[in-house]
Amino acid sequence: MTIKIVIADDHHIVRKGLVLFLQSQEGFTVVGEAENGQVAVEKAAVLNPDIMLMDLSMPILDGIEATKLIQQQNPNIKILILTSFADQHHAIPALEAGAKGYQLKDSDPDKLVLAIKAMMRGESGLDPSVTAHLISHIQGKKSERNPIDELTSREIEVLREIASGKSNKEIASSLFITEKTVKTHVSNILAKLNLHDRTQAALYAVKQGIHKV
Repeated sequence: MTIKIVIADDHHIVRKGLVLFLQSQEGFTVVGEAENGQVAVEKAAVLNPDIMLMDLSMPILDGIEATKLIQQQNPNIKILILTSFADQHHAIPALEAGAKGYQLKDSDPDKLVLAIKAMMRGESGLDPSVTAHLISHIQGKKSERNPIDELTSREIEVLREIASGKSNKEIASSLFITEKTVKTHVSNILAKLNLHDRTQAALYAVKQGIHKV
């Protein structure tokens, strides 16, 4: 099976260097080139390559926007970002746009070949430094989770009743549970939300929009 590749980079010398290198690899054929993101989108639609090597910094349409458009039009095309930017501010948006691989221009050319082959097997073609950024990003997302997400559905119900000004006895009657169970739920709510009392809990519920209308 021959892997069809399109190269998108605004530097002519970079494109030609990549063409010469990739054409020398068994099973690879470069079917097209693009000097900017807009042309990359057009070439992808016409040539339907297996892999598209995509630079990030290009005129008219950058690599991230081009990646989004190509993935919308044909998600079967696997896009590998090939760039000089190793930071997460470039890597994360590119992966979120739909890129399946991310390699650095100054890395070993053989790594690029391995990344392309890995992507064709359905694996990711990520440079190790980018993988580290991705893990850090995911962990950061977890730490940014809203504490309200930690509450159970029953605790949400109790919090809603607290916000309406009901006592534990009234909450117990409303939810058909014992007053002791309500006290347990209230304690759990305060602990999970790091609040000191029911008043703070009621205010929190209003801010989160989960109070009764």
